[in-house]
Amino acid sequence: MEQTQVLNGTPVVGGKAYGPAVWPGERPVYDASTAETIAEDEREVETKRFADAASAVAGRLRDRASHASGAAAEVLSATAGLAEDRGWVGAASKLIKKGTPAPAAAVSATEQFAAMFTKLGGLMAERVTDLNDVRDRVVAELTGVPEPGVPEPEEPSVLLADDLAPADTAGLDPAKITALVTRLGGPTSHTAIIARQLGIPCVVAVNGLGSVPAGTAVLVDGTAGTLEIEPDEESARAGVAESRRMAEAAAAWSGPGRTADGQQVAVLANVADGASARTATKYPVEGVGLFRTELAFLDRADAPSIDEQIALYREVIDAFPGQKVVIRTLDAGSDKPLKFVTQLNEANPALGVRGNRIATEHPEIRASQLDAIAAAAEASGAAPWVMAPMIASAEEAAEFAGEVRRRGLFAGVMIEVPAAAILAPAILAEVDFVSIGTNDLTQYTMAADRMSAELAALTDPWQPAALTLIATVARAGQTLDKPVGVCGEAAADPLLACVLVGLGVTSLSTAPAAAAAVGARLSQVTVQQCRAAADAALATSSPAAARAAVSKVLAD
Repeated sequence: MEQTQVLNGTPVVGGKAYGPAVWPGERPVYDASTAETIAEDEREVETKRFADAASAVAGRLRDRASHASGAAAEVLSATAGLAEDRGWVGAASKLIKKGTPAPAAAVSATEQFAAMFTKLGGLMAERVTDLNDVRDRVVAELTGVPEPGVPEPEEPSVLLADDLAPADTAGLDPAKITALVTRLGGPTSHTAIIARQLGIPCVVAVNGLGSVPAGTAVLVDGTAGTLEIEPDEESARAGVAESRRMAEAAAAWSGPGRTADGQQVAVLANVADGASARTATKYPVEGVGLFRTELAFLDRADAPSIDEQIALYREVIDAFPGQKVVIRTLDAGSDKPLKFVTQLNEANPALGVRGNRIATEHPEIRASQLDAIAAAAEASGAAPWVMAPMIASAEEAAEFAGEVRRRGLFAGVMIEVPAAAILAPAILAEVDFVSIGTNDLTQYTMAADRMSAELAALTDPWQPAALTLIATVARAGQTLDKPVGVCGEAAADPLLACVLVGLGVTSLSTAPAAAAAVGARLSQVTVQQCRAAADAALATSSPAAARAAVSKVLAD
């Protein structure tokens, strides 16, 4: 019997799916080199035509964002902002005024900004896929061809792609697209995050994916990180059925989070606004472990008023009355610039003025946000926890904690920078709690862009180096008797969740759709088993070895 070909990648979302492969529709082809110069008396009209096309694309993306929630709404809004970015639109308009046709100007301006983003690396490089997607949509609008996107298959299918733009992944129907497999991307890419939200298997950074033609029967194993080409249909369907049975059993879990021997581990939700918070209440979560507040600030010409912010925070707080709500202050800068703040043109924005660092030059932004959170808390009778992103020292933690406590709130910080993990005892001495953002912590620890397919193995949250830093933070929390949560994508991996609990993590905040699987897995293991799993992971030297070692320990 001929052996089935298996392609390997980085596992992101567990589970199995079987069906025909489909690829995204063709992107518009436009050869800018053959474009004829626009007559001078037509250039003003051509400039307006470009602006109208960009505005139409942004409008459609915002409309889709308004019908989405959580991470999907956030990435669609961010992509809409790119379509109307002043720098990109300005560069294209300048070219048109020199005689370049609008479609060619869109292509040339994108090449210019993509080269700049790629050179900057880090989180800025992540925007290249988004920008190319915006370019294609604007070119399609200008040339009168259908807007590119993911096809609507007639039967459940597996979507293969080089990479997927947020606008594509955010609009997927999980009943039609049952798994995602990409050649590029990393474990914390937009594709990965939205796959978790949809609850469908996902594998990224798959070498040789381009050789798989549309229509080929494939089996995706999101736990093992494999794509099996033309497997035995009977065994493939049996594997999928078993995977679904396990998923259904997990879905029956209703909380609260605790291990088999009764140790409490809060399972919380990551949300971005009131709509996503209300959606999260339909899942077995015990509150909010990460409320991303960026939506109130991004894509605005001026700062939101105190009243606007109060209304936003109240929506989330009121969705979980009497339950834990952790609010992260503005995590802007880098790949999420603020239009109403003049920021430096940084050589490396991922290592620049982002997160809490914005308060150094613009303290009024953070002050108004904390005032609004305090007002929302008082009006609702709640006591939300508030944490700052991108803290790197005990001094920064103490300064932030002072501002938060002056307003009668619980003060915490994000542990995303290796320095903060190393100094966890000193930082925890200054605050009431910490939450580990494993996406950035892993990226910075491994000095690897989390969007790089070539480096996807390095940005895997199972990296022993990242787990070692998490262990350092958790030990400090235990010593000082203070909560240590995890709110990165690592918290959504049921197997890794057992390791995190074994390291001493006290709460896990995930995409709501992942909560049941995480809670169900924890309910099947004891704390001692979790500790044994953690020790096994720390003793390995690679993510694959760590997964294998933990699987063996928990199976035994």
